[in-house]
Amino acid sequence: MIAQLTGTVAHAGAPVVVLDVNGVGYQVSVPLSVLEQLPPAGQAITLLTRLLVREDDMSLYGFLDATERHVFDLLLTVTGVGPKAALAMLSALGGTGLARAVADDDLRSLTKVPGIGAKTGQRLILELKDKLAALGWSQRPGGRETTPKPAPQPASVVDDVVSALVNLGYNRNEAAKAASAATDDSGPTADFPALLRASLQRLTR
Repeated sequence: MIAQLTGTVAHAGAPVVVLDVNGVGYQVSVPLSVLEQLPPAGQAITLLTRLLVREDDMSLYGFLDATERHVFDLLLTVTGVGPKAALAMLSALGGTGLARAVADDDLRSLTKVPGIGAKTGQRLILELKDKLAALGWSQRPGGRETTPKPAPQPASVVDDVVSALVNLGYNRNEAAKAASAATDDSGPTADFPALLRASLQRLTR
């Protein structure tokens, strides 16, 4: 079991980060919270990881802290929620948003996430309400609420955001419209994490 990785950032292309650990590149799927605090390429970061093994696949998922990883695990216990959907929920809603949606029986917000239908959303509310409340996640500030530092935005950033949204399960046309609108709102200095978050907020309204 690979529970933690410390390495330098070799590549980042949401929702995947490649960490160079002593010359070995580990591909790790991550939520938006990790991307928002990811250091520049060549600098080190530590991720708490969860290794999921299937017959034809071994995938690593990375998180900034144990609570975030535990919530990912809790999401996977709900029938109909796979790792891709769990990652999309953490990216789209964030910790506080997820806890709030479950606590308020907000089925509409939950079902805005790709892969989460009405039945699955109802199961999330039924099965996780007490568990998320016990974690006190709704009171945690979390990295998702921080404002990333603006940086010059290359033309390819919008394409990268659209690609990231498609990887999270959104329709390409919807993703392109959301990214374009978010670019207009955020301005030319918005960096990739900020633009991705703004696009996700539009898609989950």
